[in-house]
Amino acid sequence: MARLSYDDHQYELNNPPVVSTPLLRPTHNGDRYELTSPTAMPKADGFLWNQRMMIQVTCRGYATAQFMQPELAKYAHAPNIEAKTFMQPEQEYYAHHPGRFVYIKDEETGRLFSAPYEPVRAPVDRFIFSVGKSDIQWTVEYLGIRVEITLSLPTHDIAELWSIKVTNLSDHPRKISVYPYFPIGNLSWMNQSAEYRQDLGGVVASSVTPYQKAEDYFKNKFLKDKTYFLCETPPNSWETMQHAFEGEGGLHAPSAIMEPNLLRGDARYELPVAAVQYRISLKVNEQRDYRFLFGPACDETEIRSMSKKYLSEEGFANTTRDYAWYIEQGRGCLEIETPDKELDNFVNNWLPRHVNRLTTDPQTRNYLQDNMGMNFIKPEVTRKAFLKALSQQEASGNMPDGILLAEGAELKYINQVPHTDHCVWLPVTLDVYLAETGDYGLLQENVKRANGDSNTVFEGFNAAMDWLISARDERGLSYIKQGDWCDPMNMVGYKGKGVSGWLTVATGYALKLWAGICEQQGKPELAAKYRAGAKEVNHAANTHLWDGGWFARGITDDGMIFGTQKDQEGRIWLNPQVWSILGGAASPQQCAKIIPQLEKQLSTPYGMTMFAPPFTSMREDVGRVTQKYPGSAENASVYNHAAIFYIYSLHTIGENDRAYKLLRQMLPGPSEEDYLQHGQLPVYIPNYYRGAYEMYPRTAGRSSHLFNTGTMP
Repeated sequence: MARLSYDDHQYELNNPPVVSTPLLRPTHNGDRYELTSPTAMPKADGFLWNQRMMIQVTCRGYATAQFMQPELAKYAHAPNIEAKTFMQPEQEYYAHHPGRFVYIKDEETGRLFSAPYEPVRAPVDRFIFSVGKSDIQWTVEYLGIRVEITLSLPTHDIAELWSIKVTNLSDHPRKISVYPYFPIGNLSWMNQSAEYRQDLGGVVASSVTPYQKAEDYFKNKFLKDKTYFLCETPPNSWETMQHAFEGEGGLHAPSAIMEPNLLRGDARYELPVAAVQYRISLKVNEQRDYRFLFGPACDETEIRSMSKKYLSEEGFANTTRDYAWYIEQGRGCLEIETPDKELDNFVNNWLPRHVNRLTTDPQTRNYLQDNMGMNFIKPEVTRKAFLKALSQQEASGNMPDGILLAEGAELKYINQVPHTDHCVWLPVTLDVYLAETGDYGLLQENVKRANGDSNTVFEGFNAAMDWLISARDERGLSYIKQGDWCDPMNMVGYKGKGVSGWLTVATGYALKLWAGICEQQGKPELAAKYRAGAKEVNHAANTHLWDGGWFARGITDDGMIFGTQKDQEGRIWLNPQVWSILGGAASPQQCAKIIPQLEKQLSTPYGMTMFAPPFTSMREDVGRVTQKYPGSAENASVYNHAAIFYIYSLHTIGENDRAYKLLRQMLPGPSEEDYLQHGQLPVYIPNYYRGAYEMYPRTAGRSSHLFNTGTMP
């Protein structure tokens, strides 16, 4: 049998595919975006989700899938032991990163390619990565063969539905082998295996979640420790051990594929993989359709149930229809028509689609903000979120650092670090809810807390506002502890004395909003009280934080004011200025000084940075925000959550043209140059774009590719 030579393969790698024109385009009335090159924007991605899982997949086929059981878990891993982490910003992909791939081999010549693009990276003749709201599709043509791949999800269950269509485009019959290849990775250092189960119709990998405490055994008994890859059409052969599949050829030319048939091997405490082979003959223009189901399960009974429910032409059709309907229910109530058609398309088709976070203990701030977005899709969900959050309010009136959503859930990660801003978000999110629904009856709902106490929503909000007023130092400035909205600002007040300039003026805004609601509820005395509180905090901010051109970011435990004109790094911060405008701390005369400074010092072609200049080394009285790489994450990136606050504040003072310019910068495109610099499709607004524009212009504007962000609500 002829084989692909090293020289042939090297030629293909050195001659990348010609990029079609246009590189990126909306189609189907804007319901889809199509990318026509696998190399121009290699991290371009799409995502799908339901209430129990999500998957993010790149144009080249790499994937990250997570589900709740009830804590966040995976069913496809890296080939080594992984630490549990959140989705990573600017994720780097490597040959063995989990993905979903299809190899195609010409049985007569031995030539090989893969779809969507990895791992072979052959210079395909045609490539389309098509991201829709309810599915993701690829079309790849090479060697006279077309491969069409579609990914969709069920509405409720945890599973991936994959359909693969192979068509002979050449003018003569073809003999080929089709190899769907789904790496499963290292499931457990305790116990893992994989085998092809003919009775179940696919590859089943089994494992035991590692544990050491005896009590954890009982928690783990019902975990989904099996990963299955089920085939509607029985394959001719298969392989379930990664090393046997790859061999010495590497993933670009796996040794197992170079043989006539896969060897039907098993994995016995070896790295598992799901690879199957279909040897087929295709007449001219003939096509074959294959369907596969990939996901986690607790036991064989669940695997059989999932197969029966989904793995058929009818099952796929019904699931596709149901999931499209599910996504359409979240369309939202806002639709715009402007001269900017790309902005129209994003707002009308893609904006409502941003997902909430998969977690059992969301930060209180995040939980309220995410549900603020639900006001425009399903406001009854927002209503329930207020009741859930207030049921966990502390006796002091303070809100906890996280909201526990499931029985047995515990506060983890950042929610074990004391923050002081959570109460601010109650009136901010409520203001949006009431404007959208007029449901003032919510304020009289009774809420029972875990300790047995109860009060009304209105009383709970009063307690939260009273806590904000009390949680201030002798100067009237708000304590920060180990973080406010900026989570990694963890060392400003860890000794108990440091204060937040942003939280001080944000408290003024929260009190101002709540005073208006008290007035509406016929409580003029309370309205006067909270307006007086807002006036006090605004006065304190002006007395101790106004630096002549803008407000400082805070004062450390040791009394050092930072975010001022004297600072070489972190000189001016966006958020204190924005919220001083919203809450009234900044007078019109001060706004006239602030805005030009923001434009001068924070503006980039990709939006407003969170502060400037970036920190380049650790500042121990500010915290780990200064240790992040300059221009990334909270260290002076174009942090879109902060940018949208600024855009909103500009609208409140009539700066609409300036606000539009910044809003448009948040969305990639429409120029090809802008798409390439961002490296992202315009189907979501990420957590951040790289900042440090003056320091590192080459990387400025690069997308974090984090779509699970509070920016959009």
